[in-house]
Amino acid sequence: MCFLPQQPDPGMETPGIQHFGRIVVLLIPLNSLMNLGQITSVLQLIKVIFQNVANIFLLSPLIFQLLWLWPWLKSRKRVLLFGFSMSLWIECSQVLLDLLFDANRVFEVDDLWTNTLGAYLAYLGFCYLKDRLSLSENK
Repeated sequence: MCFLPQQPDPGMETPGIQHFGRIVVLLIPLNSLMNLGQITSVLQLIKVIFQNVANIFLLSPLIFQLLWLWPWLKSRKRVLLFGFSMSLWIECSQVLLDLLFDANRVFEVDDLWTNTLGAYLAYLGFCYLKDRLSLSENK
């Protein structure tokens, strides 16, 4: 999903996009929220909300599974750093992909924090489930 070429939706251009040659970036934090007034239809609003929710949960399943497999990852700080690093790797890979194949990908600052938030939510879910499992084993 992260590396597939994207086709822009006609009439739904993202505000705040900057071009540096063939590199396309969106460096405005909370861009969707800041430009909410430019949304002209319910369908556009649904797409914007879906995109942000999808970014939050993009890394969650992977992080959740890695928490079971890698004991060294089981701290809040490491999960946040790992989630941010993975997100940064994805965004930089998209820039490289766009340079090589013109895939219409954009480096977005918001993706960094939404993916990191998803990693943190996976950590919270892992802690909750682990506590519940240990409580049921003690009964």
